[in-house]
Amino acid sequence: METPKKKSTEKFVKGIRKYTRRIFSSEQKILIVMEGLRAEISVVELCRKHNIAQSQFYSWNKEFMEAGKKRLSGDITREATSDEVSDLKKENARLKEIVADLVLRYDIVKKSLDMLD
Repeated sequence: METPKKKSTEKFVKGIRKYTRRIFSSEQKILIVMEGLRAEISVVELCRKHNIAQSQFYSWNKEFMEAGKKRLSGDITREATSDEVSDLKKENARLKEIVADLVLRYDIVKKSLDMLD
């Protein structure tokens, strides 16, 4: 049976790993995959050079190949990149705050007008 202290320690360590995890841009991923496709160095060396797991490299490679296959087969719909999705989420949150602020102001004005009557 795990003690509460052990659970909190594990949660703390997972939090540190989550917030210190390196995030690669799509351009960086493409460059690494392209370097792997050139086969000038082995995948093991490539992963060691960029400090990534081999499974991560193969995952990126598969995504890269699937995207190319879709494009070549005539599928021209484009999925949003993670940066675009992140920007849209931030914009959405900002707009929600604006709407909430306007609703509050509307309620205040409405109540003050009701008091005048």
